[in-house]
Amino acid sequence: MDSSEKEFLKRLRATFKLEAEGHIKLLTSGLIELEKESSPDKQLVILEAVFREAHSLKGAARSVNLAEMDRICQSIESVFSALKLQELAVSPRLMDTLHQAIDNLNQLMPALERDRTYEERAKALATIRAVESILKKTAVISPVPTPEPSEPQDKGATVTGATPQLAETVRIPAFRLQAMYQETEELLMAKLTAGQLTNEIRDFKAGLSGWDTEWARIHPALGRVRRQTQTTYTATGSRKDTEAERLTEFLDWNHTFIKSMNEKLTKILSTAERDLHSLEGVTDNLISRMRQVMMMPFSLLLDISPKLVRDISREQGKDIDVVIHGDNIEIDRRILEEMKDPLIHLLRNCVDHGLEKPEIRQAKGKPIRGTITIAISLRNGNKVEMLVSDDGAGIDLAKVRAAAVKCGVLSQEKAEKLNETESLALIYRSGVSTSPIITAVSGRGLGLAIVQEKVEGVRGKLSVETHSGKGTNFRILLPLTMATFRCLVIRLGEQLFVIPSNNVERAVRVKQAEVKTIENRKAIQLDGQMVSFAQLSDILGVPRPEAPEGYAEYSQVLVLSAANIHMAFTVDEIMGEQEVLVKKLSSQLAGVRNFAGVSTLATGRIALVLNVTDVIKQAARATPVRIAAAEPARIKSKSILVAEDSITARTLLKNILETAGYNVKTAVDGADAFALVKSEVFDLVVSDVDMPRMNGFELTSKIRTDKKLSEMPVVIVTAMESREHRERGIEVGANAYIVKSSFDQSNLLDVISRLI
Repeated sequence: MDSSEKEFLKRLRATFKLEAEGHIKLLTSGLIELEKESSPDKQLVILEAVFREAHSLKGAARSVNLAEMDRICQSIESVFSALKLQELAVSPRLMDTLHQAIDNLNQLMPALERDRTYEERAKALATIRAVESILKKTAVISPVPTPEPSEPQDKGATVTGATPQLAETVRIPAFRLQAMYQETEELLMAKLTAGQLTNEIRDFKAGLSGWDTEWARIHPALGRVRRQTQTTYTATGSRKDTEAERLTEFLDWNHTFIKSMNEKLTKILSTAERDLHSLEGVTDNLISRMRQVMMMPFSLLLDISPKLVRDISREQGKDIDVVIHGDNIEIDRRILEEMKDPLIHLLRNCVDHGLEKPEIRQAKGKPIRGTITIAISLRNGNKVEMLVSDDGAGIDLAKVRAAAVKCGVLSQEKAEKLNETESLALIYRSGVSTSPIITAVSGRGLGLAIVQEKVEGVRGKLSVETHSGKGTNFRILLPLTMATFRCLVIRLGEQLFVIPSNNVERAVRVKQAEVKTIENRKAIQLDGQMVSFAQLSDILGVPRPEAPEGYAEYSQVLVLSAANIHMAFTVDEIMGEQEVLVKKLSSQLAGVRNFAGVSTLATGRIALVLNVTDVIKQAARATPVRIAAAEPARIKSKSILVAEDSITARTLLKNILETAGYNVKTAVDGADAFALVKSEVFDLVVSDVDMPRMNGFELTSKIRTDKKLSEMPVVIVTAMESREHRERGIEVGANAYIVKSSFDQSNLLDVISRLI
């Protein structure tokens, strides 16, 4: 294949990728509908639709020489054919296999522009064998071939001289649209600057109008002075010049000059207003149209939901429906991309923590199938709300408080004083989790903290409502676009900063004498409650000029909120509120804390946009309540026992843990491990499950029943990934369950650091 042919195939595969993504998406949604549908007639309609999708995808893959995808589609198509002929029945096992096959099709997509690896080819072959194994168990030796649907004839195509029609749509890479949109947004800055200049001209002209009024008031007095200073004629008839006369002449000239300037300024103002009106119209229309181009429907985000919920619920033995409303509502593509992780975390939270198992729901008198509802709706014209709710058990606030105490977020005494709202706010704190065991899905207490951080990163707000026994609602209020936002401009020293208005609760003036020190932290009292207090310039590292003698008794204070934390900060001056255009920091500065971007103000000055979440977190750490010991010393003093019968796995785990600084001993099976924990002191046990003499579940159970060892954390690292084995791990009292197929050493170390 020469270079031109390779280039053509590359372009062809890029086109195929777009087409294939659509087919795979419809196949996934079709399988979910097929699984939920009980009517044979409706099942047949769905089967016909997914059969055609598989057939079309097969033909497209064949045309670009993708043999693996071609064979997978062929085997899927054969199963659909058998289902249509009623040689197979819809079953959970069959659906699991088909979903896995389609997942593997998705995983092959990134490899379209290169040769597939050996692992990718092996996985594709395993998928084909898994699907074909279903067919081998049917009564028919080989599936009855289904005739390929014939292509409809385009009658117009046979007409000679027919004029080809231009396509109504074109494909443009998203990054190019993004660049065009950002350049279009630059016009906003020009509009704001033009508006600022126009206002300054208008103010200047208003000042001249004031001068005109003063002139009219003083003019009669000037006339009297002129008459009093009239010169007398000399004998020769010449006029005697005086200082007073020259002064009155200058004032007359000055009046004429300023009147001329006022007339010119009136024309300049008229031109500026006309140009501003024109610029506003062009800018607003262009941005509105580009915004429409960049707006994407929520369906692009929500289409993953049914499949994601199905996979997680199958692992946990739960039966869950996903109901979606309003997915046709559009929002800025950049915001939609940022909401992918929050949506996944919320859905996992609903499945793992919210919805009960079928037998528990039945005992409570609920429908056996749980329901997760995702509803999108417009709010106030320029905002959109995403509601994710479930009809599960609700959030157990007592467990939340206990988890917060256990991980050191607050003391038992403080936990007992929290009201319902304060207790509910704890679910956003990193490390707080009510899960009885750490798994790949939950237990680390990071999910909702990540959700809140992501939502606030796009200037949204997250709230939660829960009702015991009835379910939980998560509400995310988002702006429709990220172009501009209202902000408060503040001054610290000689520098200006921008704070998003939705993070500002209030601005107050506070006496220096009102600042108190409570529990080693500065605080002020607002509305009867103590609020932590800090100098914003200290947090940002901005030099503070020395206060002059007799400095102001009052300070300007802003109360900011983020991540359900409220804090007061002193600023030098509040300049006012305005609309600004925010630009992201360059890639070299993307990791700089406390700052979310940069903006050019209407005056032309540059101001950094504060990341209020970072600022509050840093301020909270600035004066720690207690001083923790050095981390390396803490790790070095911890001792871990590894129970693993495989010498390879045992050596690997030992090396990982010793490299991290832990003292490690090993045991060849559960019996050996239990003898060691009885005779020596360990801080944690890492155990395999399938071991001779005593397996990992038996070892964990024996540790839990021993009074001296019952509180020792146990982490299970095993190849057994079925739901039954994970549930067994919870029953015997394991603290974490890590599957070897998705093993990552950083994951293991993170889990251990949380437990000890």
